[in-house]
Amino acid sequence: QVQLVESGGGLVQPGGSLRLSCAASRSIASIIFMGWYRQAPGQQRELVARDTNGGSTNYAGSVKGRFTISRDNAKNTMYLQMYNLKYEDTAVYYCNANSVVYGTSWGQGTQVTVSS
Repeated sequence: QVQLVESGGGLVQPGGSLRLSCAASRSIASIIFMGWYRQAPGQQRELVARDTNGGSTNYAGSVKGRFTISRDNAKNTMYLQMYNLKYEDTAVYYCNANSVVYGTSWGQGTQVTVSS
């Protein structure tokens, strides 16, 4: 497996910005699918954004135009830049990696709270 560690969460006011980071214990250059998921209290975990080895990206409709996923293979790190945060973005955000070699890995999550 790949160990994933998220960071960058916190408390932000509506309209604010945050950048989440996901540091991997191994090279991510060969990991085709990496993504960000989130889970709000009482809700199911949902896909926020997914990156296909630095090629195509996919976003949930609710975050499209506000969030940007990216990765730096040289630093073995994936990012989620979040702009114009809304109350409904409040959740625990999880990093995910899917690799043919290493299987599926999840981070421990980082809390994002949008509140005035």
